[in-house]
Amino acid sequence: MNPTLKTVIIDDEPDCVHLLAMELNEHCPQVQVVARCTDSTEGLAAILHHEPDLVFLDIEMPRMNGFQLLEKVSELNFCLIFVTAYDKFAIKAFRLSALDYLLKPIDSTEMIQAVSKAERKVRLDNRQLHLLREHYQAPKPLSNRIALPHQNGMIFADISDILYCEADNNYTKIMLADRTVYLVSKTLREAQDMLEERGFVRVHRQYLVNLEQIKKYVRGEGCYLVMNNNQTIPISRNQKEKLLEKIGWL
Repeated sequence: MNPTLKTVIIDDEPDCVHLLAMELNEHCPQVQVVARCTDSTEGLAAILHHEPDLVFLDIEMPRMNGFQLLEKVSELNFCLIFVTAYDKFAIKAFRLSALDYLLKPIDSTEMIQAVSKAERKVRLDNRQLHLLREHYQAPKPLSNRIALPHQNGMIFADISDILYCEADNNYTKIMLADRTVYLVSKTLREAQDMLEERGFVRVHRQYLVNLEQIKKYVRGEGCYLVMNNNQTIPISRNQKEKLLEKIGWL
């Protein structure tokens, strides 16, 4: 199938831009990505230059958010798919506006469906966009505390005090800096969804670690981490690159 949809991707997170482009290339051959932008100003210039058929647009970006960017486009004669990580408040707003959106991390099936809808649409409905903006609310700052089930109630722990989380079948062990361990009835994937945007990274199918609690990274054939309590945590090969990107190097 020859590409029929000239597409621009605009998101201030380079990894998200890269992954979305890869998913589109693999699953949506009708899409031709003509520009990948990690800056809203760059994204605006790409829209004006390429006159795309389809735009994937992140809402929350520094300097100029998605709505402000769209205000600077004289004619909204393209299909629009918003990309957002803030599902709790965004879903209601998007349903009210009937505009298409994808939640991060992007699901391939949902992406394919959104692109399919875009093929059948001619232009962006300004009334829908106005309605979305009216009901859209900026995300609240993330709490630095988390509730952990304990006997007949909850223990509230500072997220900075969590060293790592360890998978235990359908449960997760939460290890705190004082060596207290809590067993919660959540999978490690669920813990990851909650903690990843708060400085945690999955380094192994069994472990999710707090980047602030890493003492040492030991490389070699079997890479591993040494946490602040001297516990060693293995690093799987497919998670090594992601971890190193998060840590940063001098």
